[in-house]
Amino acid sequence: MSRHGAALAALVWLALAACGKKDQNADTSAIGSGATAQAAPAPTAGSSTGASANATLSDPNIVYILDQANAADSARGRLAETKGTSTDVKNFGRVMVGEHHALRQQGQQLAKKLNVTPQAPPNDQSEAQAKTEMDSLNAMAKGKAWDKAYIDYEVGYHEALMQTATKALDAAQNQELKDLIKKAAPVVQKHIDMAKKAQQKLGS
Repeated sequence: MSRHGAALAALVWLALAACGKKDQNADTSAIGSGATAQAAPAPTAGSSTGASANATLSDPNIVYILDQANAADSARGRLAETKGTSTDVKNFGRVMVGEHHALRQQGQQLAKKLNVTPQAPPNDQSEAQAKTEMDSLNAMAKGKAWDKAYIDYEVGYHEALMQTATKALDAAQNQELKDLIKKAAPVVQKHIDMAKKAQQKLGS
């Protein structure tokens, strides 16, 4: 995945930190490309093609990634609410919309308070990547395969966010931003647990 991917993961982690929710205009999904969104790779921390361990994210980068991540997960959740067929998938999508929308608002409020202007990391392709992923989900036919593709991605995506937490925490300079990140763990874990339960019910 690209350096943007790891950065996105770091930001999403931050976003979830507020234990909140996000986005209203999130047209950014992170599910992968092609009709088989299920095969889409989730953001991976420390990927050789992504933000390496030596790459440092600035606070403006983190704020940007946070906002983009919240918008993306909220958008996917909104789609799952309407396109999902499994009750668990629909419920998971509803949680993603509510919590990420609130989280996005909290992140934006903190950025305003700190007078930090969001700035995309070098060579960031998150918006284009998110659009491609959302297009893929929109193109897939409604049904069990769609539910599984969506939930499989969410499991991998949130697990990657957990792995990226330390990197994001180390990179943040502002203490309030660090505190926001620290609050994320239980929220991210809750999302992972919910996604895995739905995944088990859908079967392999």
